[in-house]
Amino acid sequence: MSGHGHSHGGCSGGHDHDPPDRGAEFSLYTKIDIERVECLNEVIDASGKLVFKAWDERLDTDKYVESDDDEELLFNIPFTGNVKLKGVIVIGGNEESHPSEMKLYKNQPNMTFDDTRSEPDQVFEMHRDTSGIIEYNTKIARFSNVNHLSIHFSKNFGAETSTVYYIGLRGEFTEAQRQGVMIVQYEAYANPKDHKTSMRDNVQHEIS
Repeated sequence: MSGHGHSHGGCSGGHDHDPPDRGAEFSLYTKIDIERVECLNEVIDASGKLVFKAWDERLDTDKYVESDDDEELLFNIPFTGNVKLKGVIVIGGNEESHPSEMKLYKNQPNMTFDDTRSEPDQVFEMHRDTSGIIEYNTKIARFSNVNHLSIHFSKNFGAETSTVYYIGLRGEFTEAQRQGVMIVQYEAYANPKDHKTSMRDNVQHEIS
């Protein structure tokens, strides 16, 4: 399992003076195809989309997702281009409802809970974080060309359900290449093989 890191001197003493570029670093949420985001096992439909928000709104507890039948949550997150994912921050619920394990899967669209039995690309043992000071650093070489990210919160600290208020993604974004298909319109050009009328036929046609 991969550990966690306190990035940019994050501290838990209640100080509220983030570096000025912190919000820009965690702006990958703007590159998510938010209409196609799926969250499995959410109590309220589409509430999983609410946790992808601006850095300045990370402490907004009015927007959150809660799991339904058990403690698991599974996010399917499509991007509008390619992402080099470098770090993840998760703000969860107080005490036992905070997720305690996070599994990341890259480029596996439409994952279900059955699919999470496969080997993840990276696993993190999580710690309670209610203010966004703990960043989980990814294996960048493995997450250098991501167009779809799945996040599986497989368990929490003991509550029947899990709560997540914010998921922040840090990395680099590249616009998707437009893969236009070149179709040669052969029909637009006369092909002698398609017109086998002989000169004799033409002459006979003109005489008649």
